[in-house]
Amino acid sequence: MSATSFEPSAPPARRRVLAPPIPPEGEGGFSQTWFPICLSSDVPAGKVVGRDFLDGRVVVHRGPDGAARVLSAYCPHLGADLSVGDVHEGQLRCAFHHWRFDADGGCVATGCGDPAPARARLFAFPAQERYGLVWAFNGETPTFDLPDFPFPDDELVVRTLEMDDVFPVDPWVFCANTPDIQHIKALHGITFDHGDPDPDDFTWTDHSFRYAFEGRLPSGDPIAYDLGITATNIFYQSGSVNGRWFGFVMPFGIPRPGSITSFLVLAARREDASDDDTEKFLDAVQALEESIVADDRPVLNTIRFRPGTTTRSDKALNRFLQYVRDFPRTHPSRDFIN
Repeated sequence: MSATSFEPSAPPARRRVLAPPIPPEGEGGFSQTWFPICLSSDVPAGKVVGRDFLDGRVVVHRGPDGAARVLSAYCPHLGADLSVGDVHEGQLRCAFHHWRFDADGGCVATGCGDPAPARARLFAFPAQERYGLVWAFNGETPTFDLPDFPFPDDELVVRTLEMDDVFPVDPWVFCANTPDIQHIKALHGITFDHGDPDPDDFTWTDHSFRYAFEGRLPSGDPIAYDLGITATNIFYQSGSVNGRWFGFVMPFGIPRPGSITSFLVLAARREDASDDDTEKFLDAVQALEESIVADDRPVLNTIRFRPGTTTRSDKALNRFLQYVRDFPRTHPSRDFIN
């Protein structure tokens, strides 16, 4: 009887299960939203500030009325960066040949006395100042406004700062943490008093979502939060810690595709305590929010975000990812800011 030999069978092909991809920012345009450009305090009257934005560069300065303007950075004459120019009689002036531009980006004068070319224009972004920041809308006309706290701005003490980190992700990668309930429990150690927030109780619009919960920090301090995301880049939170209200907005800018800058906006009510106590309270809130960012930092600095295998606990996260896929993108400034 002869021995029978058996050939080992090849292992089955292994494939990673992936959900429909989310195009990176810059592919098909950029999210049509308000982006923070810089701190208001970075732009005193008479100063021109340059910032990388989207896939190009913009400048910020103040007009005669004191309002901040956000314009494409490169002079339509020969491409000089207008951030090395100045403000002359309320108009942006190029350092190279002294061409001047009005608030709408139109050329109004040349340094040599030739008539201003009618086609010589900068791109003027819709802009506003709020919460200590200069914002620019990526689009011809804003389609929504910034989120409001539940109290008038003049009743609030607001502290705004720019973080040093430039994370190598798109804004919605960071914002995906907000509907990711399991991440809130696992990484940040927050517990919920009444069970996990129910995704069916989230409030969705065409440009935002919100939900609320009561719970506790790892320290045991009680919290009650109303939080969510506006567009694909603005985290919003309003609620209390140890019974005292505070507001928190963390918006993300795009200095270049695949990277984000971030700002912290912290708010407290003036009437809740003396000025000294309010500043101490904001110190504590700032430390709390910075500790949460510190938890996320090593993940965000190394993640290769690709939605894959999810479970039923990811229902809210999956809805947000589809919301991001569907969110409108545009890039009307493309020909100007590069």
